[in-house]
Amino acid sequence: MAEDIRQNKIANFSGLAENSNGVTKTPAAMASKTGASKKLVIKNFKDRPKMTETYTEDTWLKLRDAVGAIQNSTSIKYNLEELYQAVENLCSYKVSPMLYKQLRQVCEDHVRAQIQQFKEDSLDNLSFLKRMNRCWQDHCRQTIMIRSIFLFLDRTYVLQNSLLPSIWDTGLELFRTHIVSDGVVQNRTVEGILEQIEQERNGETVDRSLLRSLLGMLSDLQVYKESFEQRFLMETNCLYAAEGQRLMLERDVSVPEYLHHVARRLEEENDRVISYLDQSTQKPLISAIEKQLLGEHMTAILQKGLSTLLDENRVTELTLLYQLFSKVKGGLPVLLQFWRDYIKSFGGEVVGSPEKDKDMVQELLDFKDKMDHVAQRCFQRNETFINAMKEAFESFINKRPNKPAELIAKYVDSKLRAGNKEATEEELERILDKIMIIFRFIHGKDVFEAFYKKDLAKRLLVGKSASVDAEKSMLSKLKHECGAAFTSKLEGMFKDMELSKDIMIQFKQYMQNQSEPSNIELTVNILTMGYWPTYTPMEVHLPTEMVKLQEVFKMFYLGKHSGRKLQWQPTLGHAVLKAEFKEGKKELQVSLFQTLVLLMFNEGEEFTVEEIHTATGIEDGELRRTLQSLACGKARVLNKNPRGKDVEDGDRFNFNNDFKHKLFRIKINQIQMKETVEEQVSTTERVFQDRQYQIDAAVVRIMKMRKTLSHNLLVSELYNQLKFPVKPGDLKKRIESLIDRDYMERDKESPNQYHYVA
Repeated sequence: MAEDIRQNKIANFSGLAENSNGVTKTPAAMASKTGASKKLVIKNFKDRPKMTETYTEDTWLKLRDAVGAIQNSTSIKYNLEELYQAVENLCSYKVSPMLYKQLRQVCEDHVRAQIQQFKEDSLDNLSFLKRMNRCWQDHCRQTIMIRSIFLFLDRTYVLQNSLLPSIWDTGLELFRTHIVSDGVVQNRTVEGILEQIEQERNGETVDRSLLRSLLGMLSDLQVYKESFEQRFLMETNCLYAAEGQRLMLERDVSVPEYLHHVARRLEEENDRVISYLDQSTQKPLISAIEKQLLGEHMTAILQKGLSTLLDENRVTELTLLYQLFSKVKGGLPVLLQFWRDYIKSFGGEVVGSPEKDKDMVQELLDFKDKMDHVAQRCFQRNETFINAMKEAFESFINKRPNKPAELIAKYVDSKLRAGNKEATEEELERILDKIMIIFRFIHGKDVFEAFYKKDLAKRLLVGKSASVDAEKSMLSKLKHECGAAFTSKLEGMFKDMELSKDIMIQFKQYMQNQSEPSNIELTVNILTMGYWPTYTPMEVHLPTEMVKLQEVFKMFYLGKHSGRKLQWQPTLGHAVLKAEFKEGKKELQVSLFQTLVLLMFNEGEEFTVEEIHTATGIEDGELRRTLQSLACGKARVLNKNPRGKDVEDGDRFNFNNDFKHKLFRIKINQIQMKETVEEQVSTTERVFQDRQYQIDAAVVRIMKMRKTLSHNLLVSELYNQLKFPVKPGDLKKRIESLIDRDYMERDKESPNQYHYVA
């Protein structure tokens, strides 16, 4: 095939001159045997072929006719290969500059003539755009065909002259210069395109392929940015600025609706970039929409709807809100601030409302779960948002000192107390883990410790702990969080209970060796005073049998451990009584105070409050609570006359022989588990007193080490060392107290300077 073409070209050249040229076969090659390789020798022309005098002019006329036929969309008279060869011949004989110039002129004349069709005023914008597109498509097609004929010129002469544009570039330049750069034509083209885009934005259907072609034309002609993009972006800004203002002012448009509208607009504009806009427009276009629909209204959007989205747990919209705000400059910091303020406000309302104290901890746990879910799922686990949430929780939970710590301790007590059937061991473990998260935010952990210690003591002593494993798990969590010093006394309580079990085994063996065995089975818990809460000693009148048994145990215990002192705590005692009713025998699990009251009815049928008080010696408030539990609760083994919820002076009580219950062993309301107001006040006061001691100890410790220190430096050092919140006024009082007690003294010349007194 290649040889045929070469021979064809030789034939064409042979028409120009008589002398021959080409390939000479060597005699050796001609004489070679069949199957042997043939050797070809290619020689240069001996002489350049000579053209006839009219060849250049005649050939140009042919070429010009062909170009004209292409431009007018008529048939070309000559063979395209013949035309290509003609161009090659002309280029070979150094007439390329003239040929290039003539071709450019012909093309320019044709393009200049095209402008007239765009000067008609009767054309509407769409028809104008279609005509422009048709003209552009025709021009591109014609330029490609013309270039294919003049390809040799383009690849030799034009390529060797860097200042000359290629035939294709020349076509673009001519179209730009004579058509698109015309002020009227360009203006109408751009306005028509913008009108089509506006119609599409308003929901109408437009010819996207037409827009793609025309915008591609502006891009190819390198006038896209200055002629179209600037105006397009300016109009886009105006459109979305007005739209944003209008929608934000409309009361019917909620924040979720607005966010979905913005997302839809962004999606539409991205689709426009893919469909017909130049890729370079994407960034400024999307930035313009984000600025006008989001950037200008960030505060208004958050004020109008963030709290509603969070209250209603609108996960989809919150995710969308975060995604949109993350695209806008300064969006996330604003969202972060509103998120922090919301948590502080909501949490502050929960913590700061005494009427909500009953459900405070559960509400805080639910709120924390909810905010965690939002941070994890909606805010993409953004560390800044998670830290802001922790700061907000710490801030609002400590606005009300002491109470949250107390209520958290009571909440733990409710979960660890026997009878709590609402959670499995795994669920209980998860609840305790969640409680620990809330616990970490509290500054005054000593308040928690005091109430937790008091409640733990009751659970252990009254045998109301749901699970020893759960108790020890909670203790382990506290130790990990606050250190061994925090839990040392709590661990001591568990050790006391274990040692008491061993002592009771030995005591039972001891009792078996006694000559007079007792009808009462006694169990004693030996408590180390420093580990357990302080209990106010209360003297009551115990039955003779009980007193005797106490003395026996005392002799047994002190015989084993000399130098120790036993102090009985009747307030913590409990017993199992055998009782006979009409229905039959029952066993009653009661406190020691309830035991003393019930035993009186072995001696008589009816007693007044005063008589019971005299006989038992129980303190008045405790006695009234005890009588209330026996006569006014669910299991009424006593009758009160007159009836009523409260125990008043003069009330009379008798044994309820008609008492009925489906169970054989009945737990009568364990009054020890109920915290009295006095107990609560006492625990709080004890914490306050402990803090005074800790402040005093810290001041003395610091002054002993530093010897001399200014007031401000001393206070600063105290803030670093103390693990509970304290006011400057309280510190000043303690410093004054230590000065009065001669632990330290003021400098005589500088009152703000302190000296340690050895």
